[in-house]
Amino acid sequence: MPEGHTLHRLAREHRRHFAGAPVRVSSPQGRFTDGAATVDGRILERAEANGKHLLHHYEGGAVVHVHLGLYGKFTDAALPMGEPVGQVRMRMVGAEIGSDLRGPTACEIWDPTQVVALEQRLGPDPLRPDADPDRAWRRISKSQKAIGALLMDQAVLAGVGNVYRAEVLFRHGIHPERRGRDLTRTEWDEIWADLVVLMAVGVEAGVMHVVRPEHDHGAPAYAVDRPRTYVYRRAGEPCRVCGTPVLHTVMETRNLFWCPVCQES
Repeated sequence: MPEGHTLHRLAREHRRHFAGAPVRVSSPQGRFTDGAATVDGRILERAEANGKHLLHHYEGGAVVHVHLGLYGKFTDAALPMGEPVGQVRMRMVGAEIGSDLRGPTACEIWDPTQVVALEQRLGPDPLRPDADPDRAWRRISKSQKAIGALLMDQAVLAGVGNVYRAEVLFRHGIHPERRGRDLTRTEWDEIWADLVVLMAVGVEAGVMHVVRPEHDHGAPAYAVDRPRTYVYRRAGEPCRVCGTPVLHTVMETRNLFWCPVCQES
């Protein structure tokens, strides 16, 4: 599932390509026909991301809410666009470019009250300028749950997924099973600051870069088209820092990776 930096990058691209002008919106697949008609031809006032949610705000107050889920993807094309290929849930056509959305978990019309409800149920997003890390800390510092689970709870922290969870805990030498209440405030502040930087790099580069330059060598990435990681999807491989085999388990249905030496406690 795409992590928060992907949604913020999409929001930035959609602001650049579509905001401030009327957008033709359709649903070639047919599953978003009524929703598309609601905003078709209206001016897109702004696009924003909050955690793993993308929001298109149109004149008149209608909002298109998109959650990509596991398979959702936008594909851009120059104008004039050809006939839709595959199951296109939503097609957006602006003055200079078009974009097709396929396979999202959600693509629906919201009103402003639903946007407010989303903001209230999500934890702070490290990529948003209005984010308050104290909100997350208040929950983490009182919790008996493992920090590895808390970082993935979107009600605690919005936008962080499996890769950033594994990598930021490694970068700060924290065992993923340590209870939230056993984390120090200094450790939390350092984790938050690191996420702000790492996820912003992801927005700019379009891919995650989580390995420090001095460790960015040796064993290849876990996949051809992916950057190197410290522990994510490297079970059994030597740690890039100490050489100990990386361990793997499942925490709350999600794969978890860590180094038993570098993250001893």
